[in-house]
Amino acid sequence: MARTKDTANNQGFYGIGILHTDDHLNIGTLWRSAFVLGASYIFTVDKKYKRQGSDVNNAWASIPLYHFKSMIDLKNHLPYSTKLVAVELSQEAKAIEKYQHPSRAVYLLGSERIGLPPAVMAECHDIVKLPGAQSLNVAVAGSLVMYDRLSKSPAKP
Repeated sequence: MARTKDTANNQGFYGIGILHTDDHLNIGTLWRSAFVLGASYIFTVDKKYKRQGSDVNNAWASIPLYHFKSMIDLKNHLPYSTKLVAVELSQEAKAIEKYQHPSRAVYLLGSERIGLPPAVMAECHDIVKLPGAQSLNVAVAGSLVMYDRLSKSPAKP
């Protein structure tokens, strides 16, 4: 049975994913957080996910995982009127604490080793950064972005 949402109080939707993931454990952990924090789906770009044990809630049964072969493939499949938001430590990035999340968003994280290349960030509508001068674990960074979005959402009656 498909998940349905109350359209009277629709707060939009979001997906979150990783470009060039180095560690499949991060995908399972991100998937679990995405399920708990209300994401509509997760995705990978360039590298497929191999199932492993960090998804202890079996989030795979509740929200889908998509795989895109490239950034072009991801952009070609963005839902209509959806912003692609890069999450990266960058001079051009807006601090997440000041960021107003779009109602329809796809958040893109880079691998821990290389992050998001400048050419990829140039393809995104917005760039946000988390506090701190050092890179975080990619699943942790994704969880913080999702929590920030949730914490800024208007409360439902």
